[in-house]
Amino acid sequence: MRDYSAPELDAGLQHFLVEQLREMLWAEKELAKALPKMARAANSPGLTQVLEAHRTETQAQVSRLEDIFSAMEQSPRSRKCEAMDGLLAEAENLIDEFAHSPVMDAALISAARKIGYYEIAGYDSLHSFARRLGHPEAADLLARTLEEEKTTADLFAALAEIEAQENTPAPDGAHHH
Repeated sequence: MRDYSAPELDAGLQHFLVEQLREMLWAEKELAKALPKMARAANSPGLTQVLEAHRTETQAQVSRLEDIFSAMEQSPRSRKCEAMDGLLAEAENLIDEFAHSPVMDAALISAARKIGYYEIAGYDSLHSFARRLGHPEAADLLARTLEEEKTTADLFAALAEIEAQENTPAPDGAHHH
């Protein structure tokens, strides 16, 4: 294994951080576009409300990413994120496959949870790199987004639990409500 000098490593990490921020910017913008369709597809008014609220939060996260680019003196260009593209394509396929189905909400919650965990992993890494490279303002903003994503993930986990309980047949064959 080759030994890299500290400046070489930091320069490489700086480039990686900026490119990953560009992918996250693309991912958040695309998610903001996809969430209204997900919200419209939901059967439960509660899930619709959560997805709509997540869109508002996602739009704020786009603005925060733009602030991070400014703080780092970088242009806020986005670059296609293949992972989010795949996750959103999967959500779109689920909407088509389970339209007007009693399992639509379970499918949407599953898709939203996958997206959320991808975002958590991404923001956690970005936060670590920003801290290590001496970008305190960027690190603070990324930490804020990371906490929001964790809270949203907890909310979708709770919705998944409720969904599972509502769709579990009672011992006598009746459904819980």
